[in-house]
Amino acid sequence: MRGKLVKLGILLVLILSGCSDRVQEEAVARAEVEKPRIATEIEIPVTKDFIPNMNFVPRSNIPTHIVLHFISNAANNTENPYVYEDVRNIFIDYDVSPHYMIDRDGEIYFLLPESRAARHAGKGNMEGYPEFEDHLNKYSIGIELMAIGTEEEMQQIMSPEHYRKIPAEHIGYTKAQYQALNLLIDDILARNKMIKRDRNHIIGHDEYAPERKTDPGSLFEWEKIMFDRD
Repeated sequence: MRGKLVKLGILLVLILSGCSDRVQEEAVARAEVEKPRIATEIEIPVTKDFIPNMNFVPRSNIPTHIVLHFISNAANNTENPYVYEDVRNIFIDYDVSPHYMIDRDGEIYFLLPESRAARHAGKGNMEGYPEFEDHLNKYSIGIELMAIGTEEEMQQIMSPEHYRKIPAEHIGYTKAQYQALNLLIDDILARNKMIKRDRNHIIGHDEYAPERKTDPGSLFEWEKIMFDRD
């Protein structure tokens, strides 16, 4: 009788041991499944409002850069230059678009899928990137911020007299925009691993096309972007 009990005890140990192994394996497998996934979709609140002309070129190149711009309707409305519909219509009228636009209150508008090569950079070049010459759209994600630069930076589209009619609170950028921009950059980088959070990969339009463009301009505070620290 005692021998049977010993054998039964050994069998029970083996069974429990096997169950323990299976439980452990299942736990490991479950942990693998529950690992943080690589983001493929926007994870922050945005207002999706795609530009109606979707004949933009499907992107075949992996994005490596973010390009920042400013835009307003100040040329037509100095008192209220940031009406969303008015600014959006500028893109439609000129058949251009960024991927995103951030208004004065920090609301992010999603205007074009990142899978499309948005028309936002135009002609230009960058040192060290010969393939970018006149083709940065293929390699970049464009972000417009509703803002107005200095009188000198705006002289391409308005006279000094017109500029001086713009209320001071409309000049430059807002705290809410910098906060939203940092969130948006984080979100973009989670999906686009070739873009690094540094000044080599996040640039201004004026750096790519200095002879044509002045945005985001001298009023944009680059130090308010949370760049990686080496």
